[in-house]
Amino acid sequence: MENSRNLIITGMSGAGKTQVIRALEDLNYFCVDNLPPALIPKFIELCMQAGSKNRQLALVVDSRGGKFFDELVGVLDKLEANSVNYELLFLDASDETLIKRYKESRRRHPLCGKSGLSDAIARERGVLRAVRAKATTVIDTTNTVNSALREKIIDLYGTEGTLPHMSIVVQSFGFKHGMPMDCDMVFDVRFLPNPFYVPELKPLSGNDQAVVTFIESKDVTKEFLKILETLIVFLLPQYVKEGKSQLMIGVGCTGGRHRSVYVANVLRTWIQNEGYVAHVTHRDMLRK
Repeated sequence: MENSRNLIITGMSGAGKTQVIRALEDLNYFCVDNLPPALIPKFIELCMQAGSKNRQLALVVDSRGGKFFDELVGVLDKLEANSVNYELLFLDASDETLIKRYKESRRRHPLCGKSGLSDAIARERGVLRAVRAKATTVIDTTNTVNSALREKIIDLYGTEGTLPHMSIVVQSFGFKHGMPMDCDMVFDVRFLPNPFYVPELKPLSGNDQAVVTFIESKDVTKEFLKILETLIVFLLPQYVKEGKSQLMIGVGCTGGRHRSVYVANVLRTWIQNEGYVAHVTHRDMLRK
């Protein structure tokens, strides 16, 4: 089976399993959280029978399973005995970091009973000791922020064709009709030469070549586009790095018919040339 992967994720509660699952979902992994260990072999078998050549599973197993979690080491031994390939990712962090995270989130540790948080963490370390010894990869998240953990997961478990992508929509609009509420960034292009005041261009739009030629003939347009392209090419990979999956860019002029339409079209072309999925919409172009 080509490109198949069976990734089992476990580790200390509060060490970052939720962030890891989110990153893996963006890598098109089929993720199952809090799966009882005894079900792992059958679940993998069923997925193998489905016949997918690009099956990638991520199964989270941790101490929330209570007594069922004690079966994990035996299940891993069974997988090895049956020649089922798997990877075991163990997430860890210092006791001080785990305590701080639980206090900040105000969530209850799964092993907290009558004893305090420190005791629960100590008992969980004892329960996980044998499992940690079987890990193929251990990630200590003590000094790792969520964005850095995401990058590490993508580096470790992403493959060509599964890397997360960012879908981008460029929307032109007219300020006199109101600004879109869902834009991540907005460019005001009302300083560009306005075809509205040229009688033969007024009934046209930024999609028409005559309007394009008029706007591009001015030095301010050329200088602005040069600066804008540099900014966009710089910003896009930064948004991807931060884990953004969708980006909405607004371009506004007075009525949303000429200048904003032209600039939005130019932006869409640049973005596509950089290898991103980009769409353009002209919200107010047909308004009277």
